[in-house]
Amino acid sequence: MLKKVKITNVHSGKSSEALVETDTDEKALIGAGVAHNESTSVQTITGIDEKLHRLTSPKPNTDDSAAFFSGLARCLERNISLTKSLLLQTNRVKSATYKGMIAEVISAIATGDKFSDAITKFPRIFPDDMLSLIIAGEEAGQLAKVCKRIAVSQKKSSKVIKKLKGGLIYPAVVIVLGVVVVIAMSFTLVPAMAKLFTAFKSELPMGTKVLIALSDLFLHKPYMAAAPFAGLYFFFSNWAKISSIRAMQDLFLKLPAIGVIVRKSAAATGFRTLAMLTESNVRLSSALDITAQASWHYHYKELFIRLREHIAVGRTLHEAFLMEAHWLGPDARNLCGLIELASETGSGTEMLAEIADDYEEELDNLAATLDKMIEPLTMMILGVMVGFLIYAIYGPMFSLGDVILKKK
Repeated sequence: MLKKVKITNVHSGKSSEALVETDTDEKALIGAGVAHNESTSVQTITGIDEKLHRLTSPKPNTDDSAAFFSGLARCLERNISLTKSLLLQTNRVKSATYKGMIAEVISAIATGDKFSDAITKFPRIFPDDMLSLIIAGEEAGQLAKVCKRIAVSQKKSSKVIKKLKGGLIYPAVVIVLGVVVVIAMSFTLVPAMAKLFTAFKSELPMGTKVLIALSDLFLHKPYMAAAPFAGLYFFFSNWAKISSIRAMQDLFLKLPAIGVIVRKSAAATGFRTLAMLTESNVRLSSALDITAQASWHYHYKELFIRLREHIAVGRTLHEAFLMEAHWLGPDARNLCGLIELASETGSGTEMLAEIADDYEEELDNLAATLDKMIEPLTMMILGVMVGFLIYAIYGPMFSLGDVILKKK
C-alpha cells in the first residue's frame, strides 16, 4: 500500500511530499522522517493513481542500499541507538520501498524483534547473502563494521552497474530500432513486394519467405507486433531469475568480454565477503558457508562449499584452494600462490581483502572500457540485420530478369 505524506514547514509554510510503502498512517509518518517543526497530512493512494506513482517515483536500487548502510554504519559506530540510527536514514533514501522498510523495521524492533529478524520480511531489499552477513555481524557484535562493508560493496556495485548500463545503451538502441524497422516494413513494403513476387511465380529465397511469413502474421494478427517488445520487457524484468540458471551462467562465461566481467564480478563478491567475515572473527567454516550463500555465480558457490568441506576434515585453506583450483579459471595459479603466501605469513584476512581489491579494480577498468568492447558486437548484430533485409528484399529481384525473359 502506498501512502503520500504531505509535509509542511510551520515556519516557512513550504510543503513537500514523500511516498512511503506501508500499511498504516503512523508508519508512513515514521518513514517520511517528519521533523518537530513540520505538520503533516497522510493520503492513501490506490488504483490507477498508485500505479502511476509507482512508475514515476524512484525505484529501490543500489544507491539507496549504499546510502542506507553507510548512514547506519556511521551512526552505530558512534553508539547511537539502533532505532534512532534507522530513523536518521529516512531522509537519506529516496524510494518509497526503502522508507516503508525503515518504518516497518523500527516498529518491529519496538516490539522486541532483533534487527536481523525484522529485515527478513524484505527479501527484495535484503537477499539471502546480505541477510547472512548481517546475522553474522550481529552475532559477532560487529554490526557497524558489517554495515560499513556492505555500504562500500553497494557503492562499488552501483558504480559498475551504471557503467554497464551506459555501455549497453548504444547496442540496446540499435536492436530496438532494428526491430521497429522490420515491423514497419512488414506492414508497408513487404506486402507490396510479396504481391509482385507472387505474380511472377518465381522461386523465392528462404530469407524472403521468412520475411513474407512474418508480414502475414503481423497483418492478420497486428497485436503480435508487440511480442518482441513484450519479450524484451519480460527478459529484463526477470533478469535475476534468468541469470541464476546454470546454463545461462555457463553461457555468460563463454561470451567474449562479458565472460571476463562475469568471472571477476563473482570473484570480487566472494572474496570481499570472506575477507569481511574473517575480519569480524567469524569461524572459517561458517565464513565459507556464508560466502557460498553470498556468491551469485554457481562456480564460486560450489568453490566455497567445497573449501568448507576440506576445512571440516582438517586441511589448510591453501591445500583446499589447490584441490579446487579448477573453479577459479585462468587466475587459479596466481590465487593459490597468494593464499600460500598468506598461510606462511599469517596474513589471511589482509590477503583476502587484497585479492578482492584487485578484482574490483580490474572490474572497474573493464567496465570503463565496456563500450569499446561491445561496439564490435553491436556492429555485428547491425550487420546481420541489415544483411538479412537486403538479402530478403533484393535477392529475388536478381532472378526476375530470367523469369520475364522466359515468359517472352
